[in-house]
This record gives sequence, structure tokens and C-alpha cells, in this order.
Amino acid sequence: MLTSKTFIKKTKTGKILKIVREHYLRDDITCGAESCDQCDGPSPLEAEVDSQSEMWPHVHFICPDTNVILHQIDVIEDPRIRNVIILQTVLQEVRHRSLPIYRRLRDVMCNPDKHFYSFCNEFNKHTYVEREPGESSNDRNDRAIREAAKWYNQHLQTTAQGKFQTLLLTNDADNRKKALEDGLQSFTIHQYVRSLKDGKDLVDRLSLAGSKVFSGDKVQYPEHLPLSVIQKGLKAGKFRQGKFMASRENYTEANISVSEEEKMVFIQGSQNLNRAVHDDIVAVEMLKEEDWSCPSSMILVHTEDKDDADEEENEENMKKPKKVPKELRQPTGRVVGIIKRNWRQYCGMLQPSLLKDGIRHLVVTADKRIPKIRIETRQAADLTGQRIVVAIDSWPRTSRYPQGHFVRKLGNVGDKETENEVLLLEHDIPHAGFSEAVLNCLPKLPWEITKEDMERRVDFRDINICSVDPPGCTDIDDALHCRDLPNGNLEVGVHIADVSHFIRPGTAIDKEAERRGTTVYLTDKRIDMVPELLSSNLCSLRSNVERFAFSVVWEMTNDADIVNTKYAKSVIKSKAALTYAEAQMRIDDPKMSDPITKSLRNLNKLAKILKQKRIDKGALSLASSEVRFHIDSETHDPIDVETKQIRETNSMVEEFMLLANVATAQKTLKEFPDCSCLRRHPCPPPSNFDPLIKAAQSKGFKIDVSSGKALADSLERAVLPNDPYFNVMLRIMTTRCMTQAVYFCSGMLPAPEYLHYGLAAEIYTHFTSPIRRYSDIIVHRLLAVCIGADASYPELTDKYKTQAVCNNLNFRHKMAQYAGRASVNLHTHIFFKNRHVDNEGYVLFVRKNAIQILIPKYGLEATLYLDSKAVTFEYNEEEQTQTCGDVVFRVFGRVIVQLTIDQSNVQHLKLQTRLVDPKIEGFSVPPASESSEEPPLKKMRT
Repeated sequence: MLTSKTFIKKTKTGKILKIVREHYLRDDITCGAESCDQCDGPSPLEAEVDSQSEMWPHVHFICPDTNVILHQIDVIEDPRIRNVIILQTVLQEVRHRSLPIYRRLRDVMCNPDKHFYSFCNEFNKHTYVEREPGESSNDRNDRAIREAAKWYNQHLQTTAQGKFQTLLLTNDADNRKKALEDGLQSFTIHQYVRSLKDGKDLVDRLSLAGSKVFSGDKVQYPEHLPLSVIQKGLKAGKFRQGKFMASRENYTEANISVSEEEKMVFIQGSQNLNRAVHDDIVAVEMLKEEDWSCPSSMILVHTEDKDDADEEENEENMKKPKKVPKELRQPTGRVVGIIKRNWRQYCGMLQPSLLKDGIRHLVVTADKRIPKIRIETRQAADLTGQRIVVAIDSWPRTSRYPQGHFVRKLGNVGDKETENEVLLLEHDIPHAGFSEAVLNCLPKLPWEITKEDMERRVDFRDINICSVDPPGCTDIDDALHCRDLPNGNLEVGVHIADVSHFIRPGTAIDKEAERRGTTVYLTDKRIDMVPELLSSNLCSLRSNVERFAFSVVWEMTNDADIVNTKYAKSVIKSKAALTYAEAQMRIDDPKMSDPITKSLRNLNKLAKILKQKRIDKGALSLASSEVRFHIDSETHDPIDVETKQIRETNSMVEEFMLLANVATAQKTLKEFPDCSCLRRHPCPPPSNFDPLIKAAQSKGFKIDVSSGKALADSLERAVLPNDPYFNVMLRIMTTRCMTQAVYFCSGMLPAPEYLHYGLAAEIYTHFTSPIRRYSDIIVHRLLAVCIGADASYPELTDKYKTQAVCNNLNFRHKMAQYAGRASVNLHTHIFFKNRHVDNEGYVLFVRKNAIQILIPKYGLEATLYLDSKAVTFEYNEEEQTQTCGDVVFRVFGRVIVQLTIDQSNVQHLKLQTRLVDPKIEGFSVPPASESSEEPPLKKMRT
């Protein structure tokens, strides 16, 4: 059966087009019921299953409408919800309205234990409905859902002897009323879940979207403008659209990242934040310039031991009018509406309730940028001291906090496995096992290189190639060689694992690697981007085995001047897999003169020259507080910690990787000027450096930030003879002034914006780590086409597709960094469980109510709150000092602190940081607050 749709469309040029679309209807689409004796095809809907519903004790199927899926996906995913019919109408609506929920729904539908069935009602001639004149699209879809449910009942009445009934689940009162009038059995999702015999805990997972159960009578926030008004305001230039980025250090402040604008819009005060949540897309109205403000010196974070009264008092103090000097003002605005909510599931823990046996509770989230969330739960006793997952449903004007629901329990607070799960969830790290479809893409073992493979590749198996990596590394991406040439020059080769040989475009393994974007390195484990068979075996350039590689080979003079560059797919056989320490010992031992050692010495000599050339161009040498844990082989707990040692061999490897990345970027851009995958590091705005400049001035040094070269030279001169750590501190602060380096497609930006500021490179990409970065796989494919080693494909030369991939890679790369820091933070806490350690620290920042101390040995940053009632501290904003009697805290000041876990509350993993020197009588420091991220520095003012 064929039906057609005709409509008129007006083009941009003013032409009128008549569009006719044909729609085919069939009568042979199977119903999916196992007991149906008429339909042929898949039948996942069970024939014999006991009803768990006390409200409807008969055998039945469930048919949810779109809003039930969108709002109650946490319930739908539960194993107790089975035998569900997902209509095509519902599936299409969910995909259109929420891609993340659509993906979750598809995963559920692929689980055979859930017995879900997708019914193509839009192509079934018995269930398809035409949209009537004047009928809205939503009303038409509701009618289509009712019609499909009605057909199921009629169909099963004759084909399954009436054994089954279809229940329509909808929370739409009008839709339910019409369903009942049509003779359908229809219930709300809340009614159905509450009727389940073993579903009492499932009630807590019900979303309360649209419910006012937590709302008070007092209006707390301004009303959001409707989207129609926002769109007009955006067109007229009255509003700006941007991404809401909440502060980690003060929950009453945020910034809005407005596209194509260098400066962010600053937001201050809960009224101006107006219920926006981190990552939401919002509409902002700018305040008058005289009302512009700047970030406060106060540190305010949500904690489980602060009640509403404390937080309201903090917010009232923030509301007090301040006169901000013109030179400190930042563009400031207020949120007037929400364009798109980007809520996700959040990890947290219950705040102790003041009401005994109450069901309403606040959840303090692990992410300090997310506000507390109100939930209803009848399991408070079991959830106390547990990490839980919750979701936000709504945020009414009359509620101080957003409303949400309980999703699931993770485990005990302080348990390492639980905390690892939390940090992976909080940083949105894909960490589930690889699917069967992905594993099916792997080569079969035993695998070996064939004669045909050798004919298409350059044979480097006889060259003395070796790899240099951290100890314990199994995913070896790169290897090096250096040998003398007859003309007196040197041949230098960088050999990179040829992962693109095994991961072909468009395959399941390719799509999964693209989604994951990067390997995530935690302290005690790693989350691979590709399956272990590739990452630790077939692609890893291990010693004394033949492996595929992608090689960049230079002819160089002894002064590291490049004579020519060649690229080739190759086969190598590494002669040694060395650690940085082992390679350094070979270089330093005059008794060793074997070919590998000679190669390393030549590489090290050339690397020093290359590094000096980069520094002369203005490349920055920055610093960060990195630590390395020694892990117990049985308990996997940290037993010792040390600052990472940087050797010459670290720099040696880095220099040749940088050189290969630059060479590859130049080659691919020349051949693909519009679709190359590159990496840039934007020049930071001068205002980013203000805190650094002020801190250096306190010690008598001037920091010139007019260019990267000027900044590098200034940092080199800023040395205190009696304080060797001062220069390191300055470089750590400089790191935090930097903007984020990002991937981008060459065709989306003008050439002057390709610059990598930190490396002082006009063009740069990532080529040298394809085992752990998907960006490098794209670059390998481009380079392979450049040298004729592989064929191109449409998506490779589509600049819009490349940019979309780059956007995901930027997000995944950032989240992987933050997860790694959070893992270090977690293991630092575990390390101090049974220890009391006095250690040297340095004041990094001075705030109005706190000082932030860096403890280099542990890479730890602790916030010490100066809110003691027994001792008065005087804060000097201009000099950035806190004074108490003869004791003065200032930036770079040295202190001795004692670190331990608060034994009275060890399950909360609260790190106690107590001042030992200088000691202030009558002052005891409250628990420290640590950050797993390194946010950019800002101007600070009370």
C-alpha cells in the first residue's frame, strides 16, 4: 500500500517548490509476541510471564509514550521492567529530543534479557495515522501511540487467544483520558511502578519532572524567558548565547563562554545565576558597565556539613553592594533563560537530615560545580555513608535547589573501587567492556606478518631501533633510531605504531575508538581506547618482535639541521625496550659502546640542540606538580609517593616526538589544506597573566607577557638564590594562566590561528600516540593517503565531520586529564589513612577567608579556611596577605603542615591539614578542600 505526502517549500532564493514524498505501508510487520500464531519473525515478547503488578495482575505488555521514556529512563533500564513495546513513533521522538537518552534506550533494546521489541507502527497499514488539519504534531503522535496500543489488543485477542493485554503508560493527563475513552488500559508510570510487588526501591528512581513536591511558597529566582522571546533577543543583539561554566571555588559565581568572543561573561550571585547548571546553554543579558564586577576572594563550596542557613548567610554577604574599581571589572551579566539543559547523572552523598524518618533529603554532589540536589528516598538509613548516583528532574522558581531522584547506589564512601567508579562517572569516561561487535574486528591469533605485507612496506628490521618509556609501560607507541651516514650526516628515525592498519574506517572498533577518544590513565589502572590485544600486543612496539610502524626519517647534520624528510609505512623489530632510567644509565656509562647506546647518545645530543632552538623561538618550559605512587602488589594501595623525576632521556624522547608531529602537520596540511586534523594552543589574553605578574612583583621580578619569547625569558630570569622552588612555583602559576590546547580542522580557521603558543610552533598536530589517541589515527590516515600507502574515503575529507570529531576529542582529552588528577587525589587520601606526616608547603594563593597551599612532595593543593572565632586574621587585598600577630601569610611563603585523615570520620576521606610552622595559638585549621583540576587564575577581589 502506498500513500503520499505533498507540501510546499520556499527556498532561500524565493522559489516555490512542491515536494511529494511517498510513504509505503505494509500488512506483514510482525507484532513480536512469542505466543502469536500468525506473525512470522522475531518474537522477543515473552509468552509466559507472571505479572508483578498488584494493580494489573494479568499477563501484559507495556507500551510507554515518549515522555515516559525521556523522563523515566532510569526506571525503564531496571531489570524488573520487561516485555516492553517501543513504537517507532516513540523511538523517533526520543532521538529528536535527546540523543543521550536515545542511545541508552537502544542499549536496553539490544539486551535480550529485557524482552523489548521495536514495532514499526508508522509503516503498518493498520496503525499508521495521517495528521489531521489543525492537529499539532504532538497530538498526532499521541493519537498514533493510542492507535498502535489499540491494534495490539485487537491483534492479540485473535492470535493469542486473548492471553495478553497492552497497558499504555503515560503521564500526560489528556492522552490518558483519551486512551481510557478508547477502551485502553492506561496508567501513569508512577501508578504502575508503585504497584510492582518488589518495586518499593524502584519508586525512589521515579523522576519528579513537573512535580512541585519540594517547592515552597517563596519565589527564590526570576522567571526564565520563553524560547520565542530569547530567540528574538539573540537576533536583536539584546542577549548573548553561551555555555554556563560554574566556578569550583565559589558556588555563587560562574562564567559564560560566548562563541567567537575572547572574554567570558562573568555572573555573580544566585539571582543572576538563575538556576543554570554547569554545562547548560543559556541566554545572558549584559549588565550596565557601572554594575560590572569581578570574582570574589571568598571560597564558598557546598559541603555535607553546611546547612541551608549557613549557605544563605554566605549568599547574603555576597549580595552586599561592592564598588569594584574600573580596572578590575569584567564584562558581567545575568542569566535570563535556558536554551538547552545538559543535565546528566551525578555522583554524591546524602547530607544528614535534620528531620528524623523524613523522606526528603539533600545530596551533596562530588562535582563542586553542581548544586545540592533535593531527592525523595525511603532508603536514607541504607544510603548514609554511601556514594550514590542521582539525576536532576526540574528546578522550579520556588525551590532553593534543583529537584531530582535517586538512580542507584555505588558503594561505601572511602572504598577505592567505589571512588574509582565515582571519578569515572563524574568525568564521563566510557569504561564499560568492549562490545562483541568491537571484539569481532580484531585479527585472529596467531597473527604474523605476511610476504604481501612486506612488499608494501619499507623493511627496517635490521636497524638498531629501541623504545624509551616509563617503567611498566605495555602500550609502546614509539621507537627511535640514529645511525651515521656515509656523507657524515646522521639518519634519525621516529617509528610509530601503525594502529590504522588494524582499525579501518567505519568499522565497529573505529566508531568505539572515536567515541572514547583517548586512553585514560589512572594511578592504578588505565582505561584503554582500543582492546588490549592491540594496545598491549599487536600494536605495541615491544622488543625482539616484528611490528608494523609508520616511520618519519630525517637526514640531519650534526647541528640538527634537517636536510630532507621521508615518510613510509614500515616493518620494524625493536632491539630494546628501555625505561627512561635505563636509557639514561647507558648514556652516562662511558664503558658502554654498543650500537643502541651510541644511537641514544647521538639522539640525546641532537635533542639538546633541537630544544635550544625551540626555546630561542619562544617555546615555554612550564611545570606542574606531578607525583608517582608505589603500589602494593597485593592490596593495590599506595605504600609510598614521590615527585616524578625528569631526566635528559625524557626530554630526548619529547623533542623527537615534537619534531615528528610538526613534520607530519606540514605534510598533511600541504596535501589537505581544508581537512587536516591539527592542534593549536591559542595565545592567552593578557588579563590571564595579571595574578602571575602581581605575584612575581611581590618578590621584585617583572614578568613580560607581550610575547611567548618575552614570557619565557622573564621566567628564566626570575630566580631566588636562597629559594630553589620559587621559579618552579612561578612556572606552575604560568601553566594555570594558559588557555586550553585544542584539536581543530584546518578548513574551519584562518592560517594565523593555527599557532601553538606554548611550543612556539606555527603548525602542530598529534601523530606519535595512535594507541592512546584517536586524533593520531586520523592523522595517520591522512598521511597514508599523502604518500600513496592507502586510499581516501568521503568522511576523511569532510571538514565538518573532522571538526565534529575534534570537538569530541577536545572534551574527552580534557575529561581524561581531570580524571587522572582526581585519581592522584584519591590515592593521596588513601596513602594518608594511617599516617601523620609533617611536610613543607608553599602558599600559592591568599584569599579573604582562606589560604591555598601547595605541598610539592605529594602534588597536593590544600585550602586552609581562616574562619576561627578565637583568632582574628587581617586580609590585605592589595598586598594579598593574611596577618595574625607576627605571622604573615603571603604568596610563595613557606609553611610546614601536618597531613592526616580525620580518624573521627575516616569514611568521608576528609584530609586534615594542620599548620605546624608557623604555629598560631588558639587557631585550629578545619579540613582541607582539594581540587582535582587546575583552573585558570583570575583577578580576585572582595
